[in-house]
Amino acid sequence: MIYFETDRLRMRAFETKDLLDFKKMNEDPEVMKYFPKILTHEETTAFYEAIMDEFQSYGYGLYAAELKETGEFIGFIGFHHATFEADFTPCVEIGWRLKKEVWGKGLATEGAKACLEYAEENLQFENVYSFTAEINTRSERIMQKIGLKKVKTFLHPKLELNDPLKPHVLYALKVGD
Repeated sequence: MIYFETDRLRMRAFETKDLLDFKKMNEDPEVMKYFPKILTHEETTAFYEAIMDEFQSYGYGLYAAELKETGEFIGFIGFHHATFEADFTPCVEIGWRLKKEVWGKGLATEGAKACLEYAEENLQFENVYSFTAEINTRSERIMQKIGLKKVKTFLHPKLELNDPLKPHVLYALKVGD
């Protein structure tokens, strides 16, 4: 199912044919640099199943992003229901993860902007949040480009105290503003 398109992207439901490329992306050290660890094939399969479950439960989720020109799966952009222990959760998070071969072309920004437009027209969100490790300035820049505003920094509760990824930035957008 195709949910929406941009000039260069098709945002669609994940399909089993995406799993191999999804697994390759999640085991790439550069792609996973700002995540706690590289995912095993089993962990990626579980993540895929969690994405499918979120669509079933909430009617939204992380959309498979494919290039319109080639039909190539390049990663995901979309929404996730974040539930870890924090003063802003549970919340709807917008996030992205793309194959490194397509980095630097504005695709994450293009897709995330389209997700926000889709949410405003079709989903009942009051606020959308995004967060990343403080050292992940590339993702933070995307948050700024799509119109989110910095709320604060926080220590991610699922990471160890000495983990360099523990300090996080939190951005938010009131939908419709």
